[in-house]
Amino acid sequence: MNPSPPITVIVVEDHAMVRKGLRHLIKADGQFTLLGEAKNGREGVALALRPDVILMDIAMPVLNGLEAARQIIAARRAARVIMLSAYSDDEYIERAVAIGAAGFLAKQSSAEILGEAIRVVARGGTFFSPSIARRMPPAPENPANRPGIPKAKGSGLTDRESRVLRLVAGGSSNRQVATTLRISLRAVDSHLRHLMAKLKIHQTAELIRWSIAAGFVENSVQLTIN
Repeated sequence: MNPSPPITVIVVEDHAMVRKGLRHLIKADGQFTLLGEAKNGREGVALALRPDVILMDIAMPVLNGLEAARQIIAARRAARVIMLSAYSDDEYIERAVAIGAAGFLAKQSSAEILGEAIRVVARGGTFFSPSIARRMPPAPENPANRPGIPKAKGSGLTDRESRVLRLVAGGSSNRQVATTLRISLRAVDSHLRHLMAKLKIHQTAELIRWSIAAGFVENSVQLTIN
């Protein structure tokens, strides 16, 4: 059996010492290959051609990481971006989820957590570092507990709606969902509209947070420290 090809990674980080540390950790893991580095968001957008995973700092000059990630994902929906930040403010986390980032890591995360995050995200999952996962903001007004809203996994949703929700919550783009389920992009959009209407949710980020709370996340990791 042939060994799996290495996971290709690029690092977008403005602090030279942090870049050096990430470079060392990536090169020390035999499963990863570092394709390049950038010191600001604009360079990151130019560099993000075909890596499996992009490690993206948030606070950077020229172009911040959230906007750089948004541009990358808009240009290549299959892009897998892990946001890095010394600050785990709820607003940053929500914005990262809303633009389609596949993960969010605190810069204080260990080498083991970084490696696991890269592997999970490269496989198509989502990953939040422990310090963020344990305080992941719930959907507004706790929709899972509202009267008429499904409380159990799959309850009240059609089989197709449940499959669409699992794939979207797991980090798949609408195009990837369409390919996986062999349906049109218009059908995916229609299912998402029906889901949000049924759940009384108005934004994709809220839908993802609800799906995490309700147990719909597929192929993802959300760690908790006791």
